[in-house]
Amino acid sequence: MRLRHKPWAKEKLEQYPQYVISQPESLKGKWGTVFENQQPLHIEIGTGKGRFITEMARANPSTNYLGIELQESVIVSALDRIIEAEIPNVKLLNANAVDLPQYFEKGEISRIYLNFSDPWPKVRHEKRRLTYKSFLQIYEELLPKQGEVHFKTDNQGLFEYSLTSFSQYGMLLKYISLDLHKSDFEGNIMTEYEEKFSSKGNRIYRCEVQFR
Repeated sequence: MRLRHKPWAKEKLEQYPQYVISQPESLKGKWGTVFENQQPLHIEIGTGKGRFITEMARANPSTNYLGIELQESVIVSALDRIIEAEIPNVKLLNANAVDLPQYFEKGEISRIYLNFSDPWPKVRHEKRRLTYKSFLQIYEELLPKQGEVHFKTDNQGLFEYSLTSFSQYGMLLKYISLDLHKSDFEGNIMTEYEEKFSSKGNRIYRCEVQFR
């Protein structure tokens, strides 16, 4: 699906510094100051239009949430959602995942969510997949020992690839669901894509993995 360009998005993001983080490199080791507390910080890489991260923040006020999205024309929709919600424990960061080690100290992030990431199905694009080993190395740099990554997708090929990638990296597979919406998993919060795909009958895959 082609992304509709919003030339005004950058300016709008700059108008809301209370929600959209600028100069994140200056916050390395000091993210508690952004939320004015020392609660655990969970991040979603590829936050899209922000439904998941906003509803997670609403449901878990004792945890801080940061939605990370590369595309300005997408994250501006997440900003609209957060403005409307008026929830203090959720912020946004317009950034590329490969740059995250520049912004966070080891252990400063408590959990990482990957929801409906681009599958990059062509073999030559493997290194762009957010579950490729180079990204797993980044996540390991950011998380504390035994930190977790929670992953959801409707793409069976990406899910199978990711399970292999996690295993080859030496991660512990703590939870696997091959059909999330027919499982006994409680407390699932859907993304926009999840609602769209599941309404069409698509199976949703989910796993929780842990660094050793």
